[in-house]
Amino acid sequence: MRKAAVARKTKETDIKLSINLDGKGSYKINTSIPFVDHMLSLMSKHGHIDLNVEAKGDIEVDYHHLMEDVGIVLGEAIKKALGEKLQIRRYGEAVTPMDESLAQVVLDLSGRPYLVYKVRTPKGSAQIQSLGVSLFEDFFRALSNHAGMNLHIILHYGRDPHHIFEAVFKGFGRALHAASEIHSKTKGVPSTKGTL
Repeated sequence: MRKAAVARKTKETDIKLSINLDGKGSYKINTSIPFVDHMLSLMSKHGHIDLNVEAKGDIEVDYHHLMEDVGIVLGEAIKKALGEKLQIRRYGEAVTPMDESLAQVVLDLSGRPYLVYKVRTPKGSAQIQSLGVSLFEDFFRALSNHAGMNLHIILHYGRDPHHIFEAVFKGFGRALHAASEIHSKTKGVPSTKGTL
Protein backbone atom coordinates (compact mmCIF):
# COMPACT_ATOMS: atom_id res chain seq x y z
CA MET A 1 0.00 0.00 0.00
CA ARG A 2 1.45 3.34 -1.08
CA LYS A 3 0.67 5.60 1.83
CA ALA A 4 2.03 8.86 3.22
CA ALA A 5 1.31 11.31 6.01
CA VAL A 6 2.46 14.93 5.95
CA ALA A 7 2.04 17.73 8.47
CA ARG A 8 2.78 21.41 7.95
CA LYS A 9 2.44 24.15 10.55
CA THR A 10 3.19 27.81 9.94
CA LYS A 11 2.04 31.06 11.53
CA GLU A 12 -0.79 31.07 8.97
CA THR A 13 -1.92 27.44 8.71
CA ASP A 14 -1.88 24.08 10.48
CA ILE A 15 -2.44 21.06 8.24
CA LYS A 16 -2.33 17.29 8.77
CA LEU A 17 -2.95 15.06 5.75
CA SER A 18 -2.70 11.35 5.02
CA ILE A 19 -3.18 9.59 1.70
CA ASN A 20 -3.37 6.04 0.37
CA LEU A 21 -3.00 5.84 -3.41
CA ASP A 22 -4.16 2.21 -3.33
CA GLY A 23 -7.30 2.94 -1.37
CA LYS A 24 -11.02 2.63 -1.99
CA GLY A 25 -12.06 6.27 -2.08
CA SER A 26 -12.65 6.71 1.65
CA TYR A 27 -12.26 10.23 2.98
CA LYS A 28 -12.50 12.40 6.08
CA ILE A 29 -11.91 16.04 5.23
CA ASN A 30 -12.18 19.24 7.21
CA THR A 31 -10.37 22.26 5.77
CA SER A 32 -12.80 24.77 7.35
CA ILE A 33 -13.83 25.75 3.79
CA PRO A 34 -16.93 23.63 3.02
CA PHE A 35 -16.68 23.89 -0.77
CA VAL A 36 -13.03 22.78 -0.70
CA ASP A 37 -14.03 19.85 1.53
CA HIS A 38 -16.62 18.90 -1.09
CA MET A 39 -14.09 19.10 -3.93
CA LEU A 40 -11.43 17.02 -2.15
CA SER A 41 -14.09 14.44 -1.26
CA LEU A 42 -14.98 14.13 -4.96
CA MET A 43 -11.29 13.78 -5.87
CA SER A 44 -10.89 11.01 -3.31
CA LYS A 45 -14.04 9.10 -4.23
CA HIS A 46 -13.59 9.18 -8.00
CA GLY A 47 -9.83 8.60 -7.83
CA HIS A 48 -10.14 5.59 -5.45
CA ILE A 49 -7.74 7.44 -3.15
CA ASP A 50 -8.15 7.33 0.62
CA LEU A 51 -7.69 10.86 1.96
CA ASN A 52 -7.78 12.38 5.43
CA VAL A 53 -7.31 16.14 5.83
CA GLU A 54 -7.51 18.27 8.94
CA ALA A 55 -6.64 21.88 8.14
CA LYS A 56 -7.15 25.27 9.69
CA GLY A 57 -5.76 28.68 8.94
CA ASP A 58 -6.24 32.41 9.06
CA ILE A 59 -9.37 32.38 6.91
CA GLU A 60 -10.56 35.50 8.69
CA VAL A 61 -7.80 37.27 6.71
CA ASP A 62 -8.28 35.46 3.40
CA TYR A 63 -8.65 31.92 2.04
CA HIS A 64 -5.41 32.15 0.03
CA HIS A 65 -2.95 30.90 2.67
CA LEU A 66 -5.02 27.83 3.49
CA MET A 67 -5.82 26.96 -0.13
CA GLU A 68 -2.18 27.19 -1.20
CA ASP A 69 -0.87 25.30 1.82
CA VAL A 70 -3.37 22.46 1.39
CA GLY A 71 -2.07 22.20 -2.20
CA ILE A 72 1.52 22.11 -0.91
CA VAL A 73 0.80 19.36 1.62
CA LEU A 74 -1.27 17.28 -0.82
CA GLY A 75 1.52 17.52 -3.40
CA GLU A 76 4.15 16.46 -0.84
CA ALA A 77 1.98 13.52 0.25
CA ILE A 78 1.47 12.32 -3.33
CA LYS A 79 5.21 12.51 -4.00
CA LYS A 80 6.04 10.66 -0.78
CA ALA A 81 3.40 7.95 -1.40
CA LEU A 82 4.71 7.33 -4.94
CA GLY A 83 8.17 6.57 -3.56
CA GLU A 84 10.54 5.49 -6.33
CA LYS A 85 7.62 5.34 -8.82
CA LEU A 86 8.45 1.76 -9.76
CA GLN A 87 6.16 0.27 -12.43
CA ILE A 88 3.70 3.18 -12.46
CA ARG A 89 1.91 4.07 -15.68
CA ARG A 90 3.21 7.66 -15.20
CA TYR A 91 0.65 9.34 -17.48
CA GLY A 92 -3.02 9.83 -16.72
CA GLU A 93 -5.92 11.56 -18.42
CA ALA A 94 -9.58 12.07 -17.68
CA VAL A 95 -12.28 13.94 -19.56
CA THR A 96 -15.11 14.45 -17.11
CA PRO A 97 -18.59 15.90 -17.60
CA MET A 98 -20.71 17.45 -14.90
CA ASP A 99 -24.05 18.47 -16.37
CA GLU A 100 -23.29 21.36 -18.76
CA SER A 101 -19.55 21.46 -17.91
CA LEU A 102 -16.73 19.42 -19.43
CA ALA A 103 -13.19 19.42 -18.02
CA GLN A 104 -10.04 17.63 -19.18
CA VAL A 105 -7.17 16.81 -16.82
CA VAL A 106 -3.90 15.36 -18.13
CA LEU A 107 -0.88 14.69 -15.95
CA ASP A 108 2.61 13.23 -16.03
CA LEU A 109 4.30 12.10 -12.81
CA SER A 110 7.61 13.12 -14.34
CA GLY A 111 9.26 14.77 -11.36
CA ARG A 112 9.24 18.04 -13.33
CA PRO A 113 6.55 20.43 -12.10
CA TYR A 114 4.61 22.46 -14.63
CA LEU A 115 1.04 23.71 -14.59
CA VAL A 116 -1.08 24.65 -17.58
CA TYR A 117 -4.37 25.96 -16.23
CA LYS A 118 -7.06 26.98 -18.70
CA VAL A 119 -10.15 27.32 -16.56
CA ARG A 120 -12.19 30.46 -17.12
CA THR A 121 -15.48 30.78 -15.33
CA PRO A 122 -18.28 32.79 -16.97
CA LYS A 123 -18.51 36.50 -16.26
CA GLY A 124 -20.14 37.21 -12.92
CA SER A 125 -19.13 33.87 -11.33
CA ALA A 126 -15.81 34.79 -9.71
CA GLN A 127 -16.92 33.41 -6.35
CA ILE A 128 -18.63 30.41 -4.83
CA GLN A 129 -20.15 31.86 -1.67
CA SER A 130 -17.17 33.88 -0.35
CA LEU A 131 -14.47 31.73 -1.97
CA GLY A 132 -12.73 33.34 -4.95
CA VAL A 133 -12.48 30.66 -7.63
CA SER A 134 -9.14 32.08 -8.85
CA LEU A 135 -7.61 30.43 -5.75
CA PHE A 136 -8.01 27.02 -7.35
CA GLU A 137 -5.22 27.91 -9.75
CA ASP A 138 -2.96 28.67 -6.76
CA PHE A 139 -4.00 25.36 -5.17
CA PHE A 140 -3.14 23.33 -8.26
CA ARG A 141 0.15 25.22 -8.85
CA ALA A 142 1.27 24.44 -5.30
CA LEU A 143 0.20 20.81 -5.72
CA SER A 144 2.03 20.47 -9.05
CA ASN A 145 5.21 22.06 -7.71
CA HIS A 146 5.40 19.90 -4.60
CA ALA A 147 4.33 16.64 -6.24
CA GLY A 148 6.77 17.14 -9.13
CA MET A 149 3.86 16.79 -11.54
CA ASN A 150 3.28 18.10 -15.05
CA LEU A 151 -0.40 19.03 -14.85
CA HIS A 152 -2.74 20.35 -17.53
CA ILE A 153 -6.28 21.38 -16.58
CA ILE A 154 -8.52 22.52 -19.41
CA LEU A 155 -12.15 23.55 -19.16
CA HIS A 156 -13.77 22.93 -22.54
CA TYR A 157 -16.99 24.63 -21.51
CA GLY A 158 -19.22 25.24 -18.51
CA ARG A 159 -21.74 27.67 -17.06
CA ASP A 160 -22.12 26.92 -13.36
CA PRO A 161 -18.89 27.35 -11.33
CA HIS A 162 -19.88 24.56 -8.93
CA HIS A 163 -20.24 22.15 -11.85
CA ILE A 164 -17.02 23.40 -13.45
CA PHE A 165 -14.88 22.64 -10.39
CA GLU A 166 -16.71 19.42 -9.70
CA ALA A 167 -15.69 18.22 -13.18
CA VAL A 168 -12.10 19.42 -12.54
CA PHE A 169 -11.67 17.68 -9.18
CA LYS A 170 -13.34 14.44 -10.26
CA GLY A 171 -11.11 14.50 -13.34
CA PHE A 172 -7.98 15.16 -11.31
CA GLY A 173 -8.73 12.18 -9.06
CA ARG A 174 -9.36 9.92 -12.04
CA ALA A 175 -6.21 11.09 -13.88
CA LEU A 176 -4.04 10.63 -10.77
CA HIS A 177 -5.44 7.14 -10.26
CA ALA A 178 -4.58 6.22 -13.85
CA ALA A 179 -1.06 7.69 -13.70
CA SER A 180 -0.15 6.10 -10.36
CA GLU A 181 -1.55 2.68 -11.25
CA ILE A 182 0.96 -0.18 -11.25
CA HIS A 183 1.55 -1.56 -14.75
CA SER A 184 2.83 -5.14 -14.81
CA LYS A 185 4.68 -4.73 -18.14
CA THR A 186 6.76 -1.83 -16.88
CA LYS A 187 10.21 -2.70 -15.55
CA GLY A 188 11.58 -0.26 -12.98
CA VAL A 189 10.58 3.33 -13.66
CA PRO A 190 8.87 4.39 -16.92
CA SER A 191 11.69 6.56 -18.25
CA THR A 192 14.59 6.04 -20.67
CA LYS A 193 16.73 8.01 -18.20
CA GLY A 194 16.15 5.39 -15.53
CA THR A 195 14.80 7.92 -13.03
CA LEU A 196 11.78 10.13 -12.47
